[in-house]
Amino acid sequence: MAVSDTVRADHYLAPETLGQLAPFELRAKMVVEGVMSGMHRSPYQGMAVEFAEHRQYVPGDDLKHLDWKVYGRSDKLYIKRYQQETNLDVVLLIDASASMSYGSLKIRKGWGGTTASKAANLWTKFDHATATAAALAYVCLHQQDRIGLAVFADEVRTMISRSGARGQWRRIVGALSVEPVGAATDLVKVTNQVLGKVSNRALFVIISDLFEDPEKIRKSLARFRHSRHDVILLQTLDRQELRFGFSQPAPFIGLEGEGRLRIDPRALREAYIEAITKHINEVSRIALSFGFDHHCLDTHEPVGPALAFLLARRNLHIKRSKVG
Repeated sequence: MAVSDTVRADHYLAPETLGQLAPFELRAKMVVEGVMSGMHRSPYQGMAVEFAEHRQYVPGDDLKHLDWKVYGRSDKLYIKRYQQETNLDVVLLIDASASMSYGSLKIRKGWGGTTASKAANLWTKFDHATATAAALAYVCLHQQDRIGLAVFADEVRTMISRSGARGQWRRIVGALSVEPVGAATDLVKVTNQVLGKVSNRALFVIISDLFEDPEKIRKSLARFRHSRHDVILLQTLDRQELRFGFSQPAPFIGLEGEGRLRIDPRALREAYIEAITKHINEVSRIALSFGFDHHCLDTHEPVGPALAFLLARRNLHIKRSKVG
């Protein structure tokens, strides 16, 4: 897809967003395979050029890794150990189903947005997902990671192969400059399609409202775990969906074919809050059962602080895992 020269980072990212993300590195909790030199270390030993440490020789060790200089000084045999420098492969999965076109926040002057938001002048869930994806892509490319993208609904609609090359950010932003399609989400089908094209281990970031049957979400995540991938689930919801702050009777229209219903929101608010909270908690429980991260995003909140919190939490978890 050709991307206009007018595409700029500040169309998608407020200046403070990158500053909030700058101190953190996006790292997978699992071992990732790479083909480029980057900032992420792999535990594979003896295959790279950066020296890590010595350990005492034991029978059966490869003699080519003996440090003869140390032997000359100490008369003891030590093996050189190395750390491989490898990049992280990240694939962003962005939900563009019909429900992602909902939004209740007025767009401010100077904000970037998608086709979906410009017509109604509202910041939609899809806009928030694209801004989140653009921020993550920027961070990954800055770290010399390879980043790819899949935009999906009932199937994969657009896919960009992983790359760390110059110009990849523009390609990703260009692919996100679309609008949600009039279709429901089929996460299981999309997962199968994407995994059919990704053979090496990677970190998948799924950005979606996850208005999907929890059992289907479980099946999707089970496929990622079976293929030994890591996953971050970013459940993106509008504030009205989280708080149900409507006060007047009005028609409510299902965006994915559920029909039209006139209701009094005040009479349903308590039951609705209970239902949405239960669903979010169930999605989080499913993600954690596979060792994956889950974080809920409020579209009325800036992208930067939420991602900074998520990445800091992941880095802390990784450091604790190494110490343990």
